[in-house]
Amino acid sequence: MADLSEAIELIKKYEGFNEKAYPDPDTGSYPYTIGFGSQFYPDGSQVKAGHRCSRKKALEYLEYEVHVIDDQLTCLELPMTHNMRLALISFIHSVGWQAFLYSHIVDAMEISDYAYTIDLISQWIFDNNHKVIGGLIERRREEAQLFLDGSQVKDGTNSILLKAFTAYSGSPTQITAIKNLESHMNPYTLSEFINSFCLSDKEVWMEYPSSDFDEIITLRV
Repeated sequence: MADLSEAIELIKKYEGFNEKAYPDPDTGSYPYTIGFGSQFYPDGSQVKAGHRCSRKKALEYLEYEVHVIDDQLTCLELPMTHNMRLALISFIHSVGWQAFLYSHIVDAMEISDYAYTIDLISQWIFDNNHKVIGGLIERRREEAQLFLDGSQVKDGTNSILLKAFTAYSGSPTQITAIKNLESHMNPYTLSEFINSFCLSDKEVWMEYPSSDFDEIITLRV
């Protein structure tokens, strides 16, 4: 049996433990949730108002759900590494099997487009009123990182940045996207990237306007 403990710990971290069943925030009623995000018991019965459970039983419910999701993923026969599987288990536990099954994520996984998969997963951060749920931002970020760890993306086959570099044409949209990414990066990380990216003495000059004046950046490639 595969070790799914990392997915379990990730779910526990973001779901938290609730001894008493609580209603859906949108309906104020069903579906009720208990333990570490469980809405059904292993026997298939639904969690109802007034139900309580111990932490031990909550973990049993979660472990059962995780293995059910794992079996369902196996049936889809999608190309994935173990870490991708762990990340998807956490994601599916969060959004539900039906939502996942009929999303474009399955289509992206089928053709091993992992960059697009990550992009799609990262979009699931809104409630039914299209408002961002703060906790989901961090959860999606951690799921994305777990998905990428040890995957082909690290080997460069489906690297998001490599795809961007390959497709770069200097269009205004691409330049804006690069600037937005750079503005969110740590200066030290940028410096390390530039140093490690400088593989020869050939210089490529890229000119772009700042808020007050035009700057010219020299990159060694």
